[in-house]
Amino acid sequence: MEYMGEDFEKNFKVKITGQPIIGLLISCFLLLGLSPVFSQEAKQESKSQKDYWEISNRNSIVWDLTQESRLPHHGNIEMAGKNVASIVYYELDEERNISITKDLIFPQLRIFNKNTEPDWKKYRAYFRRSVSDEVNPLFFHENKTLMPGPVDSIEIAGKLIIYHQPFSGLQLTRTIFPSMEDRVLVEKWEVKNIGQDSKDIQLSHNSIQQREIGYKGDYNLQVFSSGKNQAKLAPQEFFILPVYHGATLNEERTDKFDWRKAEEERNAFLAEIGEKLILQSPNEIINTLFYFSKIRAAESIYNSQMGLVHSPGGGNYYAGIWANDQIEYSGPFFPYLGYDIGNRAGYNAYKWFLKNKPIDFSNIPYAFEVDGIFPMKHLDRGDAAMIAYGTSKYLLALGDLEKAEELWPLIEWSLEYCHRKKNEFGAIASESDEMEGRIETGRANLSTSSLYFGGLKHSIHLAKELGFENLAEKYAARKMEIEKVIENYFGAEINGLKTYKYFDENKYLRHWICLPLSMGIFTRKEGTLEALFNHLWTENGILVELKGEVTKESMFWDRATLYALRGGLKAGETELTKDKLIAFSQKRLLGDHVPYVVEAYPENNMKHLSAESALYCRIYTEGMLGIEPQGFGTIKIRPNLPKDWDTLSLKKMAIFGQSTDIHLTRRANQLKLEIKANGKILFDDFIEENKPIIINYK
Repeated sequence: MEYMGEDFEKNFKVKITGQPIIGLLISCFLLLGLSPVFSQEAKQESKSQKDYWEISNRNSIVWDLTQESRLPHHGNIEMAGKNVASIVYYELDEERNISITKDLIFPQLRIFNKNTEPDWKKYRAYFRRSVSDEVNPLFFHENKTLMPGPVDSIEIAGKLIIYHQPFSGLQLTRTIFPSMEDRVLVEKWEVKNIGQDSKDIQLSHNSIQQREIGYKGDYNLQVFSSGKNQAKLAPQEFFILPVYHGATLNEERTDKFDWRKAEEERNAFLAEIGEKLILQSPNEIINTLFYFSKIRAAESIYNSQMGLVHSPGGGNYYAGIWANDQIEYSGPFFPYLGYDIGNRAGYNAYKWFLKNKPIDFSNIPYAFEVDGIFPMKHLDRGDAAMIAYGTSKYLLALGDLEKAEELWPLIEWSLEYCHRKKNEFGAIASESDEMEGRIETGRANLSTSSLYFGGLKHSIHLAKELGFENLAEKYAARKMEIEKVIENYFGAEINGLKTYKYFDENKYLRHWICLPLSMGIFTRKEGTLEALFNHLWTENGILVELKGEVTKESMFWDRATLYALRGGLKAGETELTKDKLIAFSQKRLLGDHVPYVVEAYPENNMKHLSAESALYCRIYTEGMLGIEPQGFGTIKIRPNLPKDWDTLSLKKMAIFGQSTDIHLTRRANQLKLEIKANGKILFDDFIEENKPIIINYK
């Protein structure tokens, strides 16, 4: 137990206007004419009967439980640092009592398989433990054990914050967050005396310790609270009680765990991410989910034997890299975020795939799991197409000639591999797609051919920058060929719509028909968008396949919805796409499972995989603004603005390493575009909507 005074409160306490009884005090604030917890704009815009959460005026969302009738309820959120990840599960009963379980994952500490387990379990062999409330500290006052009261509200702000109803004159706030550097998750208990009299509090510290031998030596899970055993609290005084959930390796000591340091690191990370790539639209839901998506995309970066690497998370995927999640989804996002650690993680992933490209043009591994030790090579998912597309986009956005020269052989190999996999009709054959056999894909699917098209499209610009004019011409010819194949081989009428069949024998609408739109092929946009946003659309976005009756158990994967929303905006169908984008964003930010987009359902029960959050941000950079680098120093931008939006800004966006502000303003029937890079005006004029403009940074 550590007692702190008012100065400490100013520096470290997360200030909550009107907490803990938020519902009651909002009314009091309004009567007094003071600023409430929720901005009125956000409150009016974000709240619906289906919403659980509301947007606050602190870059957070808050669930006011004082008037909540939809109980019991359970939810979870994942948080991570470089050496720890945790999925925090919380359950609320009908009386608002909360129970919390932390699924603790230590990615670098690989364990031995059990002799009763199948061999594939080695790919998930993380030192991992689940810790529930029996480890919580206990409080005693006047010969009574003080039980925390029901929960008044829960807040998510890059941390999980739980506000309890006052009990016995005490106010309890619990804040859970990971260390960004150390192998520990912190739960900070703050206990404040809100009564009129001093209180003598006794404390009982509980702890657990579990030891296991693994590949790196002696692993030791230690969960404990630190501090004294008693405190005297005058009115309005409080103390901080940190509870550590950490792991040590061999001779490491727990005395390096420091909640102040961990909170400073987390706050610094959140501040840095908040100050980069700032989206400002008239819709507060979109702005807030964009901010949260930056957090989730950027926090899931781990130390590994490959260096820093971005990993999906979700309870299964840590300290490893995948051709879809890291190479295709998150890697091309980090240059725009301007987050150095993200760019380094992206570079390490591309470099590792380069290091392991086959010499004989056999299929490249699609993943390197558990520190890169285990390559996954048993299935060709169209990974070479993913790699060509993702690597070329990353390098163009980064604008780094040296890295482009180093990684170019990976792109060239991947494009040649795809070319060699053409079937008799010119489509690119692959055994599967990123769904890995969960659903039929035939012998040549639309995803692999579309990504190959995208890889060629971006590699043409890259080849020219590197002086490979002959290659650029060859890729341009191959791009025209595969575009014809996408139309002639995959183009079809399904459910009366002029769209695509996913593979030759396919008879049902499939989610990945959105990919040609995302790659810039708009030949069948009307029928495809009708299929995506009407036939396949549900409250959770797009179904994987429309086959038979849609039920609550119907399969959806957010990644396809995110690509479809980007593709709809890129195709200039702003009004049709905007309504779906807002509805989907509202569900993910304020609904019953928040605050990030998810992987899938029913599989993995909607875990918060991190690369999907990068895809959410790309809806705006590549979809609404239509940004495509044309070389090192030149971008094409093709902005679209919904008719009922007067403005849209993306501030502090890194383009070729330059801090760029892009601002759109609607004036009558015209659209004004302003672009400023490192303080220099690059463009300031009226434009025609959905028409490309070339901007030169040189």
